[in-house]
Parts: sequence; C-alpha cells; structure tokens
Amino acid sequence: MAGLRVLVFDLDETLWPLQPTLDRAEAALHRWFAEHAPRIARHLSVDALRAHRRRVAAERPALAHDVTALRREHLRCLLAEWGYPPGLAEEALEAFRAARDRVEPYGDVPAALGALSVRYRLVAASNGNARLGRTPLAPYLDAGFDAAALGVAKPDPRFFREIARRLGAPPGALMHVGDDPERDVEAARRAGLRTAWVNRRGLPWPRALPAPALAVPDLEALCDRLLA
Repeated sequence: MAGLRVLVFDLDETLWPLQPTLDRAEAALHRWFAEHAPRIARHLSVDALRAHRRRVAAERPALAHDVTALRREHLRCLLAEWGYPPGLAEEALEAFRAARDRVEPYGDVPAALGALSVRYRLVAASNGNARLGRTPLAPYLDAGFDAAALGVAKPDPRFFREIARRLGAPPGALMHVGDDPERDVEAARRAGLRTAWVNRRGLPWPRALPAPALAVPDLEALCDRLLA
C-alpha cells in the first residue's frame, strides 16, 4: 500500500481478549485484599469492587483518560472507607497491574506481527493501561502510546494526531488497526489516518459510519492484504 509506513495497533480485543484479562487481574486484586485488607475481601465481591470503581469514575470525570490514575483513586478511597491506610493503594494497584500485564494474545497475532514488522514499523495505541514492555508482544512492537501519556483518549482524533506527531510522520503514512468501529476506525479516519477494522466476531459494520479502508476477520487476513 503506497506511502504506508506505520501500523498502529489497538490492544484490547484487537491483539488479545480483554475480559479474561480483566477477570484475572480483578481476581488477583481481590486476593491481595484478602491478605492485606481482609475486611474488604470478606464484605465485597469482585463485582462490588467493580461497582465501587465505576462510582468513583462517575465522580471524577477529569480522570476519564487515565485509567491507572482512576483505579489508584478508587483503591485509595476504598481503603480509607474501610479504615485502612490509603497509602496501601500503590501495593494494591501493582497486584492488579501485574496480572493485567499477563495477557494471552489471540493465536494469529504473534506470527502476523512478525511478518508485518519486516515491512512496517509497528506501534501500539490504547486507552488501557497494560504495560506493553511486560506483555508477550513487547518484542514485536516498537513503541506504545496510551491515553494517560497522550493526555487525551480515543475517540478524540487528537489521540491519533499526537501519535503521528511523536512518530514524526504524516497521519496518512499511518494505519490504525482496531476492533471498535467508532473509537478506533472512525476516530482514526477523522484524524487523517488510514484504517483497518479487525472484526473477529463477524459483526455488521455500522451503517451510519463511512466504511474502513480494510475490513478483516483477524491479523492473518491483514497480512494477506498488506503483504500481497
């Protein structure tokens, strides 16, 4: 594809499934509470902890782009409410993030990234807080950008324009590869990037949105299209 230099990959639901990852991380957090703040673990289930985090998120919209800061604040508030030192939030957060980083990529992903890296520069871009360098995909991705570091989150087109600026490339030299029609594909298109929709679940494309440049069921098919 003429002029294309960089592939920008969304992470959650594009390179690995999100919900199993979060389930493992939240279970690890609950185990941490059982050991270090047992009253919380005895009285609050994993679902109750999620509800508390959502409540804190609703009260602090300024943190919407920074999921790590939001989770830290949720943990600080929770510990204080139950009579524990809020400073323990950093330990609790690390227990969560260590498990969050242990992602399990989709089966097609490692080989596809390896093949694509021969021709293109590969980077990651996410609203989430997986630490790319601690994931199994670190060897394939040259850089990682997250909403907290960029100061803005998808679907704001500034998210993608800032990535292009930091890479020193015009937006048209980048293709964003993601699973979400609005937050990934349409937002990147409005920022001037090329787009590829990874539709692993076989969903219909939203009729209200312009079609992506590419639509593929997985990264193996993306390789077929880009490396042909």
